[in-house]
Amino acid sequence: MTVLFPAELASLETELMSGLAAVEARLRAEIASDYELADITARHLVEAGGKRFRPLLVLLASQFGDPHADGVIPSAVVVELTHLATLYHDDVMDEADVRRGAESANSRWGNTVAILSGDFLFARSSKILADLGPDAVRVQAETFERLVIGQLRETTGPVNGEDPVEHHLQVLADKTGSLIAASGRYGAMMSGASPELTDKIAEFGEAIGIAFQLSDDLLDIESTVSGKTPGTDLREGIKTLPVLLALANGETDARLRDLLNKPLTDDAEHAEALEALRVHPAMSEARVVLEEWTTKARTLADSLPDGDAKLALMTLCDSVAYRSV
Repeated sequence: MTVLFPAELASLETELMSGLAAVEARLRAEIASDYELADITARHLVEAGGKRFRPLLVLLASQFGDPHADGVIPSAVVVELTHLATLYHDDVMDEADVRRGAESANSRWGNTVAILSGDFLFARSSKILADLGPDAVRVQAETFERLVIGQLRETTGPVNGEDPVEHHLQVLADKTGSLIAASGRYGAMMSGASPELTDKIAEFGEAIGIAFQLSDDLLDIESTVSGKTPGTDLREGIKTLPVLLALANGETDARLRDLLNKPLTDDAEHAEALEALRVHPAMSEARVVLEEWTTKARTLADSLPDGDAKLALMTLCDSVAYRSV
């Protein structure tokens, strides 16, 4: 995701790019291993690139205190290592063949190596955390618990009587929002921001994290320019928000319901479902939900102290809401 900051934030943007370069260098240093296989598999996703959205939020949050404080860059590395570790595990659970345009680790080396590679990254993030103090370790432990609960919720599905849409939003809050909330919390906490301000930035992080994933749900269906193969979730039978809303709509025809209730491995059926879903009212309904979460994030950002960092967070909201990649 490219964030287009306004011209008046040029100085801050330069500082952020410098910080992200430092994060990238530290990230590569932290995953290096004397054991060749661990070194190769750990570098696999790091070198595939990525948005580095979580480290960016750490750096932005640190602007509300001392952005040059010792713990800022290490904590940004922690959240990205944690995120990458979850991707290795997710690919095993989803039986994914591709990740970030490259062959997934589980396809290349098998499930066992992929799982252990994720564990290796968790271990390296924990090693960094040990030097950041017990409060930082506690944040990671609480976040990791939510990541696991979110995965369990997604795996088991809604319980009897639970609204599938509410269940999906809770999964997004746990699986995506929690780590982005932790990113904001680390940046503010490590920079010396007040506890009240730190809590508010973490709340912003969770809201923008949910919005970020909802925009992914929409992009998976409607985008033809994102560089991402459209309808990946449909093909795998993953019910994202537009699909859930379409299934909840009493006017959805039986044919589309049948298609949306199964993995669409057949190319013709996949294309048919994708075309029907793109013009379905569920897309507009999903867009409304995305805008609600973006508005919540924007309201939280607007309550923060005035300055370049606040303006940057407001810009981030617009980038998430209207992103095309």
